[in-house]
Amino acid sequence: MNNSNRREFLRSLGLITAGGLTTAVVLESCSSKPASEQLSESTALTPETKKEMFFKISLAEWSLHRALQAKQLDHLDFPAKAKNDFGISAVEYVNQFFKDRAKDTTYLTELKKRCDDNGVTSVLIMCDNEGFMADLDSKKRQQAVENHYQWVDAANFLGCHSIRVNCFGEGAREEVAEAGMDGLHKLSEYAQTAGINVIVENHGGMSSDGQWLSGVITAVGMSNCGTLPDFGNFCVRREKGDMWESKCMEYYDRYKGVSELIPFAKGVSAKTYDFDEQGNCVETDYAKMLPIVKQAGYTGYIGIEYEGEKLSEEDGIRATKKLLEKVAMA
Repeated sequence: MNNSNRREFLRSLGLITAGGLTTAVVLESCSSKPASEQLSESTALTPETKKEMFFKISLAEWSLHRALQAKQLDHLDFPAKAKNDFGISAVEYVNQFFKDRAKDTTYLTELKKRCDDNGVTSVLIMCDNEGFMADLDSKKRQQAVENHYQWVDAANFLGCHSIRVNCFGEGAREEVAEAGMDGLHKLSEYAQTAGINVIVENHGGMSSDGQWLSGVITAVGMSNCGTLPDFGNFCVRREKGDMWESKCMEYYDRYKGVSELIPFAKGVSAKTYDFDEQGNCVETDYAKMLPIVKQAGYTGYIGIEYEGEKLSEEDGIRATKKLLEKVAMA
């Protein structure tokens, strides 16, 4: 996308004002089609395979964060638990549970061995507390980019396809968008040399605005820079400005948001909190959400991320898995 087209695109999304952006960001043209255009005839559902799910299930480590934080579960045991307790053969790590081990090849080798021993695939690493890709302070943004290098390398070592990063920033909508394009482009350039994707989750604030984030990803224009649509993280404004703890004052429509982000998806997060008596998720209508994912041609992993409190972590994981299978097979 050339600079002229980029400016028109951003203006159409409300990401650029009449005054324009003050700093140009070097863009690289996409070298592959978005996920919505990648479904080949060989992967299309046929009468013989219509009973099969169109996606694969993975388990996000955050689903067990209470057990991990209480030292009831060790990070190294996570792959075996996913396989043996839940019948799930793919895992999504959270960096805070091995935050000092990103460069520890002995530790990573043991983790990889445990995955191999249990027939478990490492899918991605969710990265937090390493700085924000859209920080308006250029020095802080560059430091955030460099802080993620170790996780790109760790993901490559473990056989993951992606790292998930946070595209946060405080400021005017168009200024944060420009900063996000710069940070994501720089990190994606580094990750590209390792064959790793840099993906952004709707994780609060502007990043939970599907139109804003899809515009940023489009403007970055790199084939290894995409999204991780989460079915539940669509709070765009909180009461006290706190990104995690305070009461949410404004939500972005989750179905609209996923529709806007799914064309760039290299992963999907199935968020759940509560279930009704029929086993359906109370917050998200999975019978409405999964077809959005399917119609975009997405056939990769959908990661279970249970965060509720009424069910135990283990029962919540099982309930989410059952729901995914039920809706997908309907």
